[in-house]
Amino acid sequence: MEVNVKQALKMFFSKSSFEMIYFEAFANALDADATEFHIDITLSNYGEWQNLVLTLKDNGVGFDDIRFGKFGKLFDVEEQSHKGLGRLVYLCYFDQVHVESIYSKSKRRIFDFNESFDKKCKIDNIGATDNGSIFTMTGFTGMKLAKNDYINPGYIKKALLENFYMKFYKAKLTKKQINVYIRSVIGGTITEATINTTEMPNFNVKPLEIRADLFNRIDLYYYVKEVEPKNSKVITALAVDDRSHKVDIIAHENLPSGYEMIFLLMSESFQSSIDGARLNLTISELEQNRIKTIFRTAIADVIKEQFPKIEKGNKEKVAYLNKTFPHLSGYFESNDIGYSSQSDVLKKAQDKFFRDQKEILGAKDLNDEQFEKSLDLSARALVEYILFRQNVIKKMRKLNGKNKEEDLHNLIAPRFSEFQNQDIVTDLYRNNVWVLDDKFMTYCTVLSEVEMSKVIAVITKNEVKDNDNDRPDITLFFSDNPNKEGMMVDVVVVELKRLGISAEQNSIVEFQLDTRTQRLAEYYGNRIQRMWFYGIVDFDERYKMHLVNNGFNPLFSNGNIYFRSKPVYLDLSKQQSVIQNAYILDFSAIVEDADSRNSTFLKILQNKFEKRDS
Repeated sequence: MEVNVKQALKMFFSKSSFEMIYFEAFANALDADATEFHIDITLSNYGEWQNLVLTLKDNGVGFDDIRFGKFGKLFDVEEQSHKGLGRLVYLCYFDQVHVESIYSKSKRRIFDFNESFDKKCKIDNIGATDNGSIFTMTGFTGMKLAKNDYINPGYIKKALLENFYMKFYKAKLTKKQINVYIRSVIGGTITEATINTTEMPNFNVKPLEIRADLFNRIDLYYYVKEVEPKNSKVITALAVDDRSHKVDIIAHENLPSGYEMIFLLMSESFQSSIDGARLNLTISELEQNRIKTIFRTAIADVIKEQFPKIEKGNKEKVAYLNKTFPHLSGYFESNDIGYSSQSDVLKKAQDKFFRDQKEILGAKDLNDEQFEKSLDLSARALVEYILFRQNVIKKMRKLNGKNKEEDLHNLIAPRFSEFQNQDIVTDLYRNNVWVLDDKFMTYCTVLSEVEMSKVIAVITKNEVKDNDNDRPDITLFFSDNPNKEGMMVDVVVVELKRLGISAEQNSIVEFQLDTRTQRLAEYYGNRIQRMWFYGIVDFDERYKMHLVNNGFNPLFSNGNIYFRSKPVYLDLSKQQSVIQNAYILDFSAIVEDADSRNSTFLKILQNKFEKRDS
């Protein structure tokens, strides 16, 4: 051979699959005017791959002198749609390919095709007989097949159909009969499958208004029928050189159950737009994306016109997305929904949203249209944040007694993080003190690890702490910098008790309140004017009675909240005091009350977008 075969194999077929053998052999047989094609597979048993024998037979014109000459030269092809490389895929999987070919109805050419092929052959005159070629492949080179399906006649039939739908369909239109016979004998078990052109579906053809380029039109060939759910399948492919090149148009999550759907996009501009190994399109990524958009829109139009059941499902997905992500309403590509994956639909809409935000933020002076747009974007940004809150609430609902205090702590604010008021925009998606009360969003500081450690050491001095139940897990928020001389501040303190512990273990929360309030005030030089204390615990009837007997009163809530406000004196003369507002509440009160507040905001904003869209 006039090209280094080993090098060509590495260069063009490093990522091939076993089924490529069938595709290339069948395509070559059709090029040789074959009307019958046989695939015979024998294997002693699965696992004994060294005994695998693959025999391919056709009734084409055979290897006459011209065809044999071309076989010995890579890239020597008669027309642009052929690549002149396909036969190399045989040597990706087999050491030896023995070929016997009858041509001119009286001559037989015999040769072995391998990596050292030198175009030597033997020619016999055998008298009048039918033309045809037999390829016998032996010496399997792998340890095993990537998929046992590759030697399953049913799978091979499906793969050949999907790859050559256009070839079979064109043969049917011209009343040319093509038969394929597939047979395997594995461990003594015989399995068979057949393909013939009379079984091909009748495709509908939809000419598209948009063109591939200045000269070439685009046609959508499609076939859809209802089937049993177990037989559902969707094929979307470009017809390139009368072969199908699959492209992902409908995401797996959107595949409609109960339908067999075949969509083939054809244009003269696609011809020869594939690499030598027929694995990858040579069309630019930008152009491929444009073609996919055209393809998806054409499929959507067909489904809207002819399949109301599928279209109804897609409309329900549109409604779901608009309700779930109202800040992106109006940015969704309608023809993407129900076809592209939800993550891709959301990303595309989010990108458009960001581009609009960037445009408005970059404008020096807003005209009337831009001003209206800025109001719309502001509402969308707020919805995005409210949706983020809903996600935090969703995560909180999943917590249970197996979670440690730090899991809830990290949802309210990551442990040992420091937040400053000037960074409120950048910290908006980390600092979740709004779960306690929206007014705390204005507080300026969450203590850092070093400072927090110092404070905890001071306010828990002489307390007995075990690692799980009594260890303080405190988040401190300040209305201003407590270290600033002369500045009076409010403090928010949150203490979390692990879910599921007893009333006696919970009762330590309010027992420690006064002492910790005094120590905290002293630590900050008596600059604390109010302390808002939140103790998050589990409730039972005994614990509620204990709280009532200690001056706590129940508040309205979706859970349990008990409140007490009193002065905590810092000296015996009662000259200095801190107002202590103490809330003892259960986990449900935090989650459900936060959800009620947040849902109210969300409903208002959703209603705004629904009215606008209608």
